[in-house]
Amino acid sequence: MHRVTAKDGTSIAFERLGVGPAIVLVGGAAVDRSANAQLAHELAERFTVYNYDRRGRGDSEDTLPYEVDREIEDIAALIAEAGGAAHLFGISSGGALALEAAAAGLPIARLAVYEVPYDVAPDGPRRSREYADRLRALLAAGRRGEAFALFMVTAGATGEMVEQARESPMWPGLEAIAPTLAYDAACLGDGRPPADRLPGIACPTLVATGGADSFVAGGGDFFARAADAIVELVPGAVRETIEGQTHMVDPKALAPVLTRFLGQ
Repeated sequence: MHRVTAKDGTSIAFERLGVGPAIVLVGGAAVDRSANAQLAHELAERFTVYNYDRRGRGDSEDTLPYEVDREIEDIAALIAEAGGAAHLFGISSGGALALEAAAAGLPIARLAVYEVPYDVAPDGPRRSREYADRLRALLAAGRRGEAFALFMVTAGATGEMVEQARESPMWPGLEAIAPTLAYDAACLGDGRPPADRLPGIACPTLVATGGADSFVAGGGDFFARAADAIVELVPGAVRETIEGQTHMVDPKALAPVLTRFLGQ
């Protein structure tokens, strides 16, 4: 494990493996860098992979109050550590953060995102606001378990799934990471792709989704519609569907898609 210090002094932990052009992996909600560990190993055949713990997770520190700009600065520190330029990949809400980092003008060679959970339905902003407000209230009251259950239900889990999670040995760890759910909600903003920022992305961009249905976010075409909306805003963005994959994408299916795009 290695560390880099962000602009505000926060220590960010990361693993570095492989040889070749640098790529930074940005994880989604409720996970640490272990979620991208297998993908990192798959990509290490062609790239130098920087797989890090977002602030407040795993071995990384946290500094309050939280702002999305601080997470962008974390990515900037990792890119500087990688030599001053790197590819960037973000999955789920980590994709929203990756898009914000690119829109902020970080030195990103190529950008790829997978199933960013923007809610482009007409009532998406209302749902996003209600979720974020309820989440903040639960966390402020110290009710981390309820906060994580709210996240699961919002993502499409059934009551039975929530109860099974509560009874699993993983639940204490999920409660521990629950405060960072508010960070992901902040990255997603009002739930829609930010039309005032995404058109400023200058690097080649891949927007990918899986081709199979998933309970996450209610299934259906939720992620496809979000991806199409991103492509409409990001100049020259490329859209790709990885057939047979859900939101919990198989790294062995994802890695060749990323390798092909990043190697162009």
